[in-house]
Amino acid sequence: MTSTALPRPPIKGSRTQPIVAGLVTSLVGYTSSFAVVLTGLKAVGASDAQAASGLFALTIAMAICAVGLAWFTKRPITIAWSTPGAALLAGAAAVNFGWSEAVGAFIMTGVLIAATGAIPWLGRLLAAIPVSLAQAMLAGVLLQLCLAPFVALSTIPVYVAPVIVVWLIFLRLSPRWAVPAAMAAALGIAGFAMGQAGTTFLVGELLPTLHVTAPVFSLEAFMAITLPLFVVTMASQNVPGVAVLASFGYKTPWRASMISTGIGSSVAALFGGHAINLAAISAALAAGHEAGEDRSRRWIAAVSSGIFYILLGLASTAITALASASPTGLLEAAAGLALLGTLGAAASSALSDPTSRMSSLVAFLIAGSGLSFAGIGGAFWALLAGLAVRFVIERKRH
Repeated sequence: MTSTALPRPPIKGSRTQPIVAGLVTSLVGYTSSFAVVLTGLKAVGASDAQAASGLFALTIAMAICAVGLAWFTKRPITIAWSTPGAALLAGAAAVNFGWSEAVGAFIMTGVLIAATGAIPWLGRLLAAIPVSLAQAMLAGVLLQLCLAPFVALSTIPVYVAPVIVVWLIFLRLSPRWAVPAAMAAALGIAGFAMGQAGTTFLVGELLPTLHVTAPVFSLEAFMAITLPLFVVTMASQNVPGVAVLASFGYKTPWRASMISTGIGSSVAALFGGHAINLAAISAALAAGHEAGEDRSRRWIAAVSSGIFYILLGLASTAITALASASPTGLLEAAAGLALLGTLGAAASSALSDPTSRMSSLVAFLIAGSGLSFAGIGGAFWALLAGLAVRFVIERKRH
């Protein structure tokens, strides 16, 4: 007597869930941090057109890498721009070099990211930098930017207060959408202010355009931007991104991911983009249950997110124009709200280990002080000072 196995019932929503998850991933990733990227690029010398070009170039690079990696590996590997890196740029406004040198530094950052995948010893060297120090440096860099929304309450309260209220309401009702909702409120207020001022734009002026910048390479820019941007991107984005995917049972192809995102970063840099990397927080949206119960099809969510990123990138020039026409301080305030969670996580990680707390504290304070010495911003000196304190004082304790 033989028995025939009953056919397995189809998983509900398996056809559409990965696509919807990809849409949510791209929407959350883009809307929650585009203001941070614009603030960072402008801080190191980009004009409105160059910042819009950088934003557009990053979305294209993210899309190509996400679609390529997910398609060939059949894993839900999503890509994002380096939000902590953009925040680091926002704190580098005091450096004594121009936009062309910043672009050269972005290109070198991409080279280092790619080299991490191609050269094993470089990865081991990076791993030797204590995570607590990298997080302390990031927390210090974020401090001033995260103070912006509350400082702005005293200068432009009528504009900033509604944004904070929207953020708090969504933080209570739907935390995932709190920052995107605050960003939408900020853009709405900017549009209202632009209308009150009678500012208008021709349709042609709002179309996405890529502007090539001839890079200039300098030691100052390498130390002030490349090294801190590389360390922050790796420690705060790529390493956590691998961990997030692992938590859902997926192994990240490290070599392929680093080489592709490194090359993508360098190419995008020619058009003003700073760096792309593995998605960390938003990675869970494409790799988790929201992308469907069928784990073998969740890679479609990553491909979907890449396609939607291109569509969002088409609005880069319009969004930049709207942000530029907003009341002074509004964009920075929205960016500060977007980074509060990152600041909390970085500070907690930096100070959690009592045996390395002093070096982390020194790095945090120097990075947050706005120090600029020899034309190099505080992020580099924070990392250097933290390593020195760790070597001289804390090494004996281990």
